Amino acid sequence: MPPDQAGARRRRVWVFDLDNTLHNASPHIFPHINRSMTAYVAERLGLDEAAASALRVQYWRQYGATMLGLRQRHGIDPHHFLWHTHQFERLADMVVAERALDHCLARLPGRKVVFSNAPGHYAEAVLEALGVARRFERVMCIEHMRYQPKPQPAAFRHLLAQVGVPAARCVLVEDSDENLRAAKRLGMRTVWVTRSRRRPAYVDVKLASILDLPRHAYLVD
Repeated sequence: MPPDQAGARRRRVWVFDLDNTLHNASPHIFPHINRSMTAYVAERLGLDEAAASALRVQYWRQYGATMLGLRQRHGIDPHHFLWHTHQFERLADMVVAERALDHCLARLPGRKVVFSNAPGHYAEAVLEALGVARRFERVMCIEHMRYQPKPQPAAFRHLLAQVGVPAARCVLVEDSDENLRAAKRLGMRTVWVTRSRRRPAYVDVKLASILDLPRHAYLVD
């Protein structure tokens, strides 16, 4: 590998989503969070479970996050909401991940950060449970984005300001094609972790498993 190309790879910033990218949150964690959010909405707004669940979904679709709808429509403190809806008695038992994840991350040259719409206390706990926290120099969560989640452009601006590099040097690794589309518009390279057969134009690399990333990293040069 030419020295200039090797240097460019070392300067690359890998930006990883957390849920359903670094681990599979769908079987256990997401259902728990949804139940917790529904219970929170029911208690705070005086609704029954069915109405609270419907409102949770409505705000998620309308605002991009239930938290945003609750803040804008009801004055709910986002920190209070996120803290109480992301509590787990046995988080490590609920995390589903590839055993070789740490080895996979270790093989990637360059800086690595986590960029998640989740709250910081939850993201850090998941990374510890995965045994990969040491692989990341920074964990960018919803608090660091001033509660402006992906795919809002403001979220990406906060990310770029924190990592201190232009978008062209960043590679976003995500399960959400919507977030990848927003990243591509800013000039970032994109990796979609998915089993989908389609590949939109804003996706540079499509992988079925994050473990395939080191073998295909050259495709985002």
